[in-house]
Amino acid sequence: MDLILWRHAEAEEAGPGQSDMERALTAKGQKQARRMGQWLDSQLPDNCRVLASPAVRTLQTAEGLGRKYKIHPDLAPGADPVDVLKAANWPAAKETVLIVGHQPTLGQAAALLMTGEDGEWDIRKASAWWFSQREPGDPDSLYLKAVMGSDMVVK
Repeated sequence: MDLILWRHAEAEEAGPGQSDMERALTAKGQKQARRMGQWLDSQLPDNCRVLASPAVRTLQTAEGLGRKYKIHPDLAPGADPVDVLKAANWPAAKETVLIVGHQPTLGQAAALLMTGEDGEWDIRKASAWWFSQREPGDPDSLYLKAVMGSDMVVK
């Protein structure tokens, strides 16, 4: 199974009376989402399942991919990393899964995947970490296939 963790692109600070869930992408964030979305779209299989947090900034980031996605409440800000992996059906899913979410949860999920332990890893805004497990159910066959930032994508 392949699992891609994609952190949302740069977002505005919350304005007066605005909730964290309502924060939108900045103009820079919109460009980041489009660039990374185009790269991901060129790499992902057609049957990839895309799951996004219900926050506005993650939905806008997911739209940069140009594919259908499903909003998943277990991916909201502050989610537990174990719930993120459950939402992806890790490691049992038959298809590739792309999660569009938030820090620190995505970094925590990455640490859990790679080490089996809790950790606070940093995933930069608009970056994607691609994990692959060669043999289902064999944690020793897990490897980090790619890490890509939107600033590394060549047009």
